Amino acid sequence: MRRLLVGGGGALGLYSLVVRGALTLDLGVGRRTRPLGPQRVAIAAPRETVFDVIAGPYRRTPRAMQYKLEVLERSDDMVLAAHHTPLAFRQRATTVETVRFEPPDRIAFRLVRGPVPYVVETFEFVSTADGGTELVYTGSLGTDLWALGAWWGDLVAKSWERTVAASLAGAREEAERLASRGRRAR
Repeated sequence: MRRLLVGGGGALGLYSLVVRGALTLDLGVGRRTRPLGPQRVAIAAPRETVFDVIAGPYRRTPRAMQYKLEVLERSDDMVLAAHHTPLAFRQRATTVETVRFEPPDRIAFRLVRGPVPYVVETFEFVSTADGGTELVYTGSLGTDLWALGAWWGDLVAKSWERTVAASLAGAREEAERLASRGRRAR
């Protein structure tokens, strides 16, 4: 019985490490990928403004965002950043990603460390006829271990896409606020 409890505790500990992004299982066997998105957001602001709102915290992280974004390395067109996301039971997931800037058209993300071994994502910024922007989010998430990994990938993807949707909603609000302020100033 003692061995069973230790084994169960070990499995729970392993699960906790994977969920928090502290341990990435990249075995390279049975890799399955699934799409992320697409998510489309219409924003009443020029694409340069939308791009700057999303890229801004990576270029200079505001104090109010330091609990969820930590830039580990920075260059002109790319950063290595840790994203901290609250979880249940006072835990926090940490993912580490490269973020590449291609102003004003695109921001690309590639997972370095997280709860799955593979994620690539892009934010595309498309100007609309009315002077606004359509922000299009797409990506791909990959896991190992065949059906077990696909099940895990589906769980992670649901949470991942909810987090992205919340970030996009915040970016939309801020970009529209800035655009509105600019229109009032004129």
